Amino acid sequence: MDIINPSGKQTFEVSTDFLGRKLSLEVNRVGFRSTSSVLVKYGDTVVLGSVVVSKRPVVQDFFPLSIDYEEKFYAAGKISGSKFIKREGKPSDDAVLIGRLIDRPIRPLFPKGYRQEVQVVTTVLSMDPGFRPDVIAMLAASSALMNAGVPFDGPVMGLRIGRLNGEFKAFLNKEEREKSSLDLVVACKDGKVMMVEAGAKEVPEDVIIEAMHWAVENVQPALDLQRELAEKVNADKQEYELILPDEEIQNKVDEFWKKEELGKKARGNVLERQAILDEFEKKMHEEFAKELGEGETEEEKIADYESRLKADYSQAFELARNHEVRRGIIEDGTRPDGRKLTEVRPLSSQVGILPRTHGSSLFTRGLTQAMNIVTLAPLSFGQVVDTMEKTDEVRRYMHHYNAPAWTVGECGRIGSPGRREVGHGYLAERALIPVLPTEEDFPYAIRSVTEIMSQNGSTSMAATCSSCLALMDAGVPLKRPVSGVAMGLMVDVPKGQEITENDIDKAYVLTDLMDAEDFAGDMDFKVTGTTEGVTALQMDMKVHGLPVEILDKAIKQSHEGRMFILNHMLSVLAGPRKEISQYAPRIEKLMVKQDKIGAIIGKGGEMINKITSETGAMVDIDDSGLVTISGENTAIAKALEWIKGLVEEPEVGKIYNGKVVSIKDFGAFVNIMPGIDGMLHISQMSDKRVEKVEDVLKMGQEVRVRLAAIDDKGRLSLTMKNLD
Repeated sequence: MDIINPSGKQTFEVSTDFLGRKLSLEVNRVGFRSTSSVLVKYGDTVVLGSVVVSKRPVVQDFFPLSIDYEEKFYAAGKISGSKFIKREGKPSDDAVLIGRLIDRPIRPLFPKGYRQEVQVVTTVLSMDPGFRPDVIAMLAASSALMNAGVPFDGPVMGLRIGRLNGEFKAFLNKEEREKSSLDLVVACKDGKVMMVEAGAKEVPEDVIIEAMHWAVENVQPALDLQRELAEKVNADKQEYELILPDEEIQNKVDEFWKKEELGKKARGNVLERQAILDEFEKKMHEEFAKELGEGETEEEKIADYESRLKADYSQAFELARNHEVRRGIIEDGTRPDGRKLTEVRPLSSQVGILPRTHGSSLFTRGLTQAMNIVTLAPLSFGQVVDTMEKTDEVRRYMHHYNAPAWTVGECGRIGSPGRREVGHGYLAERALIPVLPTEEDFPYAIRSVTEIMSQNGSTSMAATCSSCLALMDAGVPLKRPVSGVAMGLMVDVPKGQEITENDIDKAYVLTDLMDAEDFAGDMDFKVTGTTEGVTALQMDMKVHGLPVEILDKAIKQSHEGRMFILNHMLSVLAGPRKEISQYAPRIEKLMVKQDKIGAIIGKGGEMINKITSETGAMVDIDDSGLVTISGENTAIAKALEWIKGLVEEPEVGKIYNGKVVSIKDFGAFVNIMPGIDGMLHISQMSDKRVEKVEDVLKMGQEVRVRLAAIDDKGRLSLTMKNLD
């Protein structure tokens, strides 16, 4: 049956084999009113990428691009596990992170000064359980932009790569991801890398570089397919105007910088440098107001200048500052604060700074400062995650990151965390997960909260370092301590020229990136790890892709910076404390056989509720048989003894305090453990002859008995002889 297409547009579909599955892209099947919509199918995963572009530029000083990733429970054949909310609402943290993952390689591929509002929405309509749909959503977004007529210098495509038995593989299933030592997402553009995001189990830097090469080689069919579809669609190119600084204004401001020698004067301490620049910007406005302002009086000239020109000259001043930062690094090898390219800012740290918390630290690097607080709780306090991809998954370790506006000296609203806060917290969380102890060794839920106190670049790495120190202060037995460093890059090639592997000698890598260098640079690259290897990595480009050879140079230089910071951290606290805080809950653990779990829980939870109410302890049990008991020491001891009695196996030769529960002519049945009775024969009640059982025992009487034997049918034989 033919499908009616009411839009009148021709439907196009292209397909190719991509890493063992059919990949197809289709346009004009759905989404008729959007600027562009592409339906992407890969395996049983179906993702719709839609783009809407405004008809006129927005009057503001940034590119209004928004990219959202929409999870739909129906895509996985699920209904939300919430008792009260069944429809999708606020995006989960996972959805926010995937939205950021898609945004990061796409945003730099629009020209500077483009101000048309662009909204990209990727919606997962069907999810193949065999792999994660995030990079397919990235493909849907890129392909939709390729057919929207906007100045998008794509296409891009990402691969999520794992490493099994020394071999790289994309589109891993859940079991393979759990076994993999690497979880790496690489977004590529024709032989270049646009973005990297990774979690790793202490993987060497060389392996990560090798994985990037693998991604660049294997992603090409998906890029070629996007171009093939774009050629068929041949979308009308949108007319647009770039809102760029006026060249004449920029030249005047550049001359002002040279005349005042600001490149030399504004160098050194960050706060002093900012004060100098503020003073000279004010001086510049005063001079240009007298020269360019219209009016008869000085007040009229100033008012005219401020209403017409001040904003443009302030923007030009910002650009001149960035140009000077680049020039100083590339030509003089000098950074704004006077450091060498490989030098880390001054470090200062403390631990145990908050008296009642379970663990705390304050990590300071230059003007960037992060306080971290660790809280320990029973495992039942872990976060249950219920998303399209995950069902009842429990996050035992949670890292939350907060950076209010006052930490950069600005006014701003206080509210729920934004995409940046979620992303930075997740990066620091991934950095520590590979070195956390197992639940069996340390049966606690752990919440780590980073409160940024001051910002001047690489706060996510400060969050990583401060959280590691606070975890050690809390007595969490980490396998190894973790440190992190942010790296920057400036490549000395003419504006608009493609950067190739031959430009490696023109690539200036900066260790410990700060704000002024970030704004002026070509890359922001964060890497965390131990002495044994990398645990997390995040790399974003501001240029249209970089060859892996230049990234190799950056990642190798980062190792030295990480080790320098790690040595500082260990000088403050050499390792995890031997004991947890006196204010942290005490937890005892017990492993029981899985068939004994029911005895502890009881019918309808009756037994476990009785234990908690009568002892005051909190009891948690997982499916593996791990029982954790938390509370006051006396409460823990009572609950532990009770549970041991419920799950203990009868032991031949052991003496028990039992209770007579049944009397027969031939003997009595004695309960020696909950739910377990043994037979005490009349001949085993005394060394002398017993005529009647009632001569020795009564119902309900407590007696000492020894377990003499267990027969092949599991029946217990008891004796009251030779108890001593």
